[in-house]
Amino acid sequence: MKKIFISSDHAGFKLKEYLKNFLSKKKIKFFDLGPTSNKSVDYPIYAHKVAKKVKINKNNVGILVCGSGTGMSITANKHKNIRAAQCFSLKSTKLSRLHNDANIITLGSRLLSKKKACSFVNVFLNTKFEGGRHIKRIRRI
Repeated sequence: MKKIFISSDHAGFKLKEYLKNFLSKKKIKFFDLGPTSNKSVDYPIYAHKVAKKVKINKNNVGILVCGSGTGMSITANKHKNIRAAQCFSLKSTKLSRLHNDANIITLGSRLLSKKKACSFVNVFLNTKFEGGRHIKRIRRI
């Protein structure tokens, strides 16, 4: 069973809460790993929390939100078997899953509208890895 873990920093908190509402309306179960307010926090703490949960099971996925999506992506990618993709368009989101088997999506709350962020999460959760020629490339990461 796929588990979805979501987290943010203070800059991404409002968008994280919006995404939680979006997931709830679609009856998609998720686990919020914090923070619980928009009080200033250090994004690496929350990126590490999600990455540790995602790597427990190959079916787990994560959603990370910060101001740009960059810091969360860099931090999560420090973990073995994590492929965090900073997504900025529907195409980049779809390709992150199809070709790279991304298991965490990172989003920039200062760069995306709420509507776009929801559409990216929807594509991320519903796109399957193509496998094939991409498997050997994933193994080389």
